[in-house]
Amino acid sequence: MKTLNSDVAAIMRIAVVEQLGGEPVLRTAPPPQPGPDGVLVRIRAAALNFADLLKARGEYQERQEPPFVPGLEGAGEVVAAPPGSGLRAGDRVAVLAAGTMAQLVAVPATACTVLPDAMTFEQAGGFQIAYGTSHLALQTRAALRAGETLAVLGAAGGVGLTAVEIGHAMGARVIGVARGRDRLDVVRRAGADEVIDSAGCDDLKAALRDLGGADVVYDAVGGDAGEAAFRALSPGGRFLVIGFAGGRPPVLPLNHALVKNIAIHGFYWGGYAGLDSRAMSDSMTDLFRMFGDGRLAPVVGETMPLDRIAEAFDLLRSRRSVGKIVVTL
Repeated sequence: MKTLNSDVAAIMRIAVVEQLGGEPVLRTAPPPQPGPDGVLVRIRAAALNFADLLKARGEYQERQEPPFVPGLEGAGEVVAAPPGSGLRAGDRVAVLAAGTMAQLVAVPATACTVLPDAMTFEQAGGFQIAYGTSHLALQTRAALRAGETLAVLGAAGGVGLTAVEIGHAMGARVIGVARGRDRLDVVRRAGADEVIDSAGCDDLKAALRDLGGADVVYDAVGGDAGEAAFRALSPGGRFLVIGFAGGRPPVLPLNHALVKNIAIHGFYWGGYAGLDSRAMSDSMTDLFRMFGDGRLAPVVGETMPLDRIAEAFDLLRSRRSVGKIVVTL
């Protein structure tokens, strides 16, 4: 292994969740020491995902006891890599691993993907989970086809915005549902053909039906919105259960699913590592290629330094951000 370069200090800054339900705090720690097959990466940017909020509350499906470093993805520069890893010091990489809210991480080489030259650390830091979720869900679970109509709930959020963009790239007609004119402008720029302002919509089912209904619903919100969108699905439609940012899962009438031949797909992107890792890796390859071809343009909604980590968590919790929230380190 190569020695640390001058950018790596004897002590590093990290964010830590010290108690469930509490805010993350700043701490210092010695740099990690990678094993013989590990890669040491200097993280430059790391994104927040809704899963980070759930983990900090002890409500995530993969529970982690405190203290722990939040963050599930990031991007930075390789500091040291073992022979045969395909990586070398100085490579710009995206990292998919827990604990990325730290200036240095030690990860397996398989957790690193070399970045396209045009992709910034801020874009890359929040690229893999959001885009991976939308691409794999729409392509593999929903089998979205060109010419079909896709309705995206929470379309201005970090994950929803990628569904709009990818749905558009796949040739679908996209209806984006989000709150407020400014946020809807961003949704339109991402590729939505139609938008619905959820703040001024008393009957989402009727609003979607007025636009012709939907063949696929991408539901990252749940609750009343998910239930209304489900009822607006056309016969043979597909409903993607992505998340519950609205606070509760939707209660879906299965008799409607039966009569209208509707398929309900639960989708947890992280679970594909064990379910179908080949599909996951192929999807990620496709996504980086799409970025390189200019078909994807990741939106970084907010960028904050690590010492504002508690503020970043609060911004995500309040759902005020448009696009990804990225923490710079």
